Amino acid sequence: MKEFLETKIIEIGDYTLKLHNVLSFIVFIAFVILFVFIIKRIIYKSKNLDLAKKFSIYQVFKYIVIAFSFIISLHLLGINVSVLLAGSAALLVGLGFGLQNLFNDFISGIILLFDRTLKVGDIIEINSMIYKVLKINFRSTTVLGRDENYIILPNSVLTSNNVVNWTHSQISSRFKITIGVDYSTDILVLMSVLKEVVKKNEKVLPTPEPFVRFEDYGDSALIFSIFFYTNEIFRVENIKSEIRVEIFKVLKNNNINIPFPQRVVHIKES
Repeated sequence: MKEFLETKIIEIGDYTLKLHNVLSFIVFIAFVILFVFIIKRIIYKSKNLDLAKKFSIYQVFKYIVIAFSFIISLHLLGINVSVLLAGSAALLVGLGFGLQNLFNDFISGIILLFDRTLKVGDIIEINSMIYKVLKINFRSTTVLGRDENYIILPNSVLTSNNVVNWTHSQISSRFKITIGVDYSTDILVLMSVLKEVVKKNEKVLPTPEPFVRFEDYGDSALIFSIFFYTNEIFRVENIKSEIRVEIFKVLKNNNINIPFPQRVVHIKES
């Protein structure tokens, strides 16, 4: 049996890969996979942590296990890790300069996972685009756009740019719809109508209560804004569309006009 395990599979120079090295490697990898799976089940079964915290803890744990497993695997395969590192020192320095952007993404990933200013499930805004965070890895973050497109963002983009986190401190946020009406409109009736329309939408939160603000006197219209709160932040544009449709119907039923922009042209006779 011992002679069988000592069977040589590969022999290159001073390096020899034997059968027992391969078997040890396979058993070790199987153990690591099982160990990671068990720890994941334990973490995600915890009732004291929210989903975002569970994800962050599991990701950090997984990458630590992968790093140590890689070193141990080299040892099990009969590779002298210290000699390998010493012999490739110059190569590693060159790679360091060439992959500095990649390392920047890795460091940014660690910051995101530990700092927790950005979590899985958060709704964020970058360069006027709205995304939902699906997964945070050490190098990149997967987000979902409103057009149902999946986007892979380098983590350095999230740590080096201004990011609006709509769900950082609370799930709900405030939004508004602006409308212009004719100068002959009874503004008290209008404000009451707008408020009732918004309150009837099931996706609008009753608390804080929606309210109407008289914004300004426009060139050809009185400008009003209706403010409301919702926790459907990622799909809020659909909610706005629903409310605009209902506002249009109600204004038409109450004979409240939305005026067209008007311009006065003076023709000078020669």
